[in-house]
Amino acid sequence: MATEPFESVRTLFNAMLAADPAYSAQLAVYHQGVPVLDLVGGPEFDADSITGVFSCSKGVAALAFSLLVQDGVVDLDAKVTSYWPEFGQHGKDVLSVRQLLSHQAGVVGLPGGVVVEDYNDVPALAARLAGMVPLWRPGKAFGYHALIMGVLMEELCRRTTGRTLQEVYEERIRAPFEVDMFLGLPEDEEQRFKPVLFGVDPNAPFIDPASITGISANVAAGNILDLPNNRQVRAGGSTSGAGVGSARGLARVYAAASTGVEGSEPFLAPATIAAMSEEQVWGWDRTFSQESAFAVVFMKSHNRVDFGSARAFGHDGANGALGYADPHYEVGFGYVPRWCELGGTTGRAMQLSAAVRRAVLDLG
Repeated sequence: MATEPFESVRTLFNAMLAADPAYSAQLAVYHQGVPVLDLVGGPEFDADSITGVFSCSKGVAALAFSLLVQDGVVDLDAKVTSYWPEFGQHGKDVLSVRQLLSHQAGVVGLPGGVVVEDYNDVPALAARLAGMVPLWRPGKAFGYHALIMGVLMEELCRRTTGRTLQEVYEERIRAPFEVDMFLGLPEDEEQRFKPVLFGVDPNAPFIDPASITGISANVAAGNILDLPNNRQVRAGGSTSGAGVGSARGLARVYAAASTGVEGSEPFLAPATIAAMSEEQVWGWDRTFSQESAFAVVFMKSHNRVDFGSARAFGHDGANGALGYADPHYEVGFGYVPRWCELGGTTGRAMQLSAAVRRAVLDLG
């Protein structure tokens, strides 16, 4: 499905499919709360398929965390230790919640790594992080906390509400808005799941497991790209990267948050969106030695990952998936490939996002 003003996006998507017979993907877009694109193509992938979306999970979970901010349960400017006293060890007591959740804490991972069996035990992981010596002076640099950001959000939610962030998301967002995006895949949805497919990168560089990059990527304990393909992990729904869903789900959840869908009011107030999506850090990412920009959890568009306007907020995934809201263009966007796309969101997702924005501009 593509409404007439967005036919140019369908044309681009079809050209991508024609150029690579193995390519499979879904693309969905809401504009002003209405679905205007719902495309799927390629082998062994259909409109009802769901698959791993990796760190897109962080953005979806951040929408649920935003409700805690909106409700006054969490104050972004409060010290982390006001909610989680044990976290203040080794100089981490200086951190505010907004600094913690914008990748400034220096606890990018756990030395020695995290084995698969431990991903769902958030209290145990949180206790290890609380006792960790940070890898840089907290608040003085930033670097991507690839597998830890979800733990930080989840522990703050647990300590302030007594509930899991997955429960907040399910009850206040996923179920009422009928979102096809899960943070904890139920058994009765398993028949729809398509494992993420991977190619072989013969030029993959060596990553020292004891380096900051290696610790963040959990190199010592295993390949993070296997996470959503593990039933135990995707059932637990780690908000760092074990979410499972479709492009429809990503586009709908961001639209429901920012513009509303099907006549509903958006579930996030403009002031909440402004607070959560305000850029906190931009520059050289200490973890992966590249340009990055983050709001509170959410990624911000910038030169290297130019997915939207200056007001856009969302998150990409390691397989090249992308979900975001763009209040300027009144868009909710979701893109999910079946094969892991090396190079992440610098390729097809960026081209399709740009085509969507051009189509909105053509509407006048």
